[in-house]
Formats: sequence, C-alpha cells, structure tokens
Amino acid sequence: MAIITTDPNAPEFTRRYPNLADPRLGASTLACSDDFFADMARMLNPEPAVFIPGKYDTNGKWMDGWESRRKRVNGHDWCILKLARAGIIQGVDLDTSHFTGNYPPAASIEGAMLAQGEPDAQTQWEEVLPSVNLQGNSHHYHAIQSSRAYTHLRLNIYPDGGVARLRVYAQPQTDWAAADRQQLFDLIAMENGGHIVGTNNQHFGLASSLLMPGRGVNMGDGWETRRRREPGNDWCIIALAHPGIVEKIEVDTCHFKGNYPDRCMIQAASMQGGTETSLITQSMFWPVLLPEQPLQMDRQHDYANEISALGPITHIRFNIFPDGGVSRLRLWSRLA
Repeated sequence: MAIITTDPNAPEFTRRYPNLADPRLGASTLACSDDFFADMARMLNPEPAVFIPGKYDTNGKWMDGWESRRKRVNGHDWCILKLARAGIIQGVDLDTSHFTGNYPPAASIEGAMLAQGEPDAQTQWEEVLPSVNLQGNSHHYHAIQSSRAYTHLRLNIYPDGGVARLRVYAQPQTDWAAADRQQLFDLIAMENGGHIVGTNNQHFGLASSLLMPGRGVNMGDGWETRRRREPGNDWCIIALAHPGIVEKIEVDTCHFKGNYPDRCMIQAASMQGGTETSLITQSMFWPVLLPEQPLQMDRQHDYANEISALGPITHIRFNIFPDGGVSRLRLWSRLA
C-alpha cells in the first residue's frame, strides 16, 4: 500500500477542480509533431511520473512522459489532446518531473471549442496560457483567468524535449437547463462537476477517488484514512455539481476487506455564501441525510428508503466510523 503524497506547494485549484486531462474520465492525446523518445499518451497518466534507472527501449532511455527527439530544424513541437469534456480551465500543471537535461525551456497552451469532430487545419486556436519558462524536474502551476470553455488543447513546447505530466484543472460544463428534471444524475460525480471541499485525512488514498467513474480497480483506487488511534471519526465534504434532491445513495467498499469502515453516515445542507473553510465548520451541524448504516467489506451498499427528505441540497458531509477505506460514493438525485 502506497502512502498518497500531494505537493504541499500545489495551489487551491488542484484540490477544488477535476483534472479534465485524466484518461479515466475520457481524455486522450490525439496527435503530436513528434514522440520519438516517449509516447505522448504517457503525459496524461494519472499516476505521478516515475524514473526507472537502467530502463531503455529501442529508441533510447525510457522516460515517463511525452518526449520528442532533438530538433535540428526551425520550429517547435506540439501535442493535441481532447479533454474528458468541455470545461472552463482554472489552472494547469506543467510537470517536468525526472526531465533534467532534456526538458523544454518554454511552453504555451492553446484551446479550441468544438461542438463535434476533432481539430483540423481550419481549427481556430485561442491562447490559454502564453509562453512561460520551464525548469527541469519541477511542477509549474499556472492559474488561468478565462470564462471560455474548451474541448481540446494544444500544448506547445519550445523547441523540443520532454514533459512528464500535463494536468488541466477545470470546471466541467453541463447544460443543466436542458436536462430532464425527472432523470436521476450522480451530482457528485467528478465528470459532472462534483468536487471535494475538504477532508480530515487521506493518508492512504485521496478523497477525490470517491467521485471517479466506474468501480475501483484495486484498494489503492479509493479514499482511505490512516488507522485512528483517538476518539472521533473521519469525514470528507463534497460539493454537488448542481442543487439536487437525493433519491438514491451508493456506498461502495470495493476491494476494502480488512480496512473498511464499520459504519457510515451522511449529513447534508443547502449552502450559500461563506468559504470552504467556513463550510467545514458549519458541516458539523448539518441535518442527517442518511442515518448511520453498517458497512460490509468489498460490497456495494444501496440506500433509498433510509434517506431523509431534506429537500434540495448543495453539499454533503460523508462520515465514516471510525476510519478506513471506501472506493466510490454515488448520490443519485433529481435536479432542484
């Protein structure tokens, strides 16, 4: 079991918004000018980049990221990717981890909004991030000030080199006004715009994993806290993508066997104003949406009749007793 470590210098947008360049959500690389040394698809790998001493392939040293060959002509290299869905970009991370003598000195990002199809020679690209300097073996966080939504991005590197990871933190765009008010939506799903507001502990697994699509692939693909050695319980607070009326809840302990929580409980409220810090304080007094329920190992737990009629809500507090791991959480709701 690996301890999950997060960059202590990462800005708030990395915790608030989903990474729409995550292939688990549907993102993909489409084309690039050159990926002789390292396949462009590796740049979107959701896992942190690694360095494997002594690993080589037929083209040279194996590197965990996208790497082009040394350019001997005028110009620069580029890579086009499709985001998991249209989103308003709040920030990016250009990560050159493990690239030292082979990182690009500079990079920029352009965006395009396409209703259908893929970019071609006629696509109009707009500047998202102007050219910025890069350093080797470093994260480069840049907040983006834009109100435009994009479906595709083009990463330009000047003139060549390697980028370990590209993270694109964005607010997913959904046309809720056109959505069926009688249909049930998982309003905390990351692809719909749900996000983690805060959590007291995520030592072994990130709370944001609760909001990912599908079932967990292993025990590392879920929210898991450390073993609690003092009174109390662990919790995380989640913001819904849209105010909703909850009708079904699923708590999935997939792969968690000797470390699943004994019980869970959900509080909820309709909140306006304040900050994420103040929400954490207020959440202690929110009414109960789902009373305490016993949990079992490696199982999907479904609740409907147990849910309290609280009306429209915007946030939930998911409590586990006393600690442990949960793979996924679903909040099937009607739009309010």
